[in-house]
Amino acid sequence: MKTQAKTLYPFVPSGADFKLALRFFEELGFVKEWGDESLAGLRFGGAYFLLQNINIPLWQENQMLTYVVSSLDEYWKELSEKDLPAKYPGVKLGAPKQFPWGRELHFIDPAGVCWHVRE
Repeated sequence: MKTQAKTLYPFVPSGADFKLALRFFEELGFVKEWGDESLAGLRFGGAYFLLQNINIPLWQENQMLTYVVSSLDEYWKELSEKDLPAKYPGVKLGAPKQFPWGRELHFIDPAGVCWHVRE
């Protein structure tokens, strides 16, 4: 095949509260580039996804996504200072760890989606 993919923009469920999910992702560094009450395009540097106002727990609890940051330790410091689990119900935040495939931190967003963040 001669055509090459350039990027991937996944749809991510917001869970029960779309506005809360938007605020959460803004605290992570994502900026809303466009959107309405049902769909929003969020960007953080080169990372981009579509936050969809939908609540399907079975999907949310089984979805995992990964994005890459310029400094995992710096990002961890910024996130841990925000005390996100206290502000957002269901949010969990795990410190960076070494895995066989590389070093990552993990968090669960308000909808229950598991995110992997790498350097």
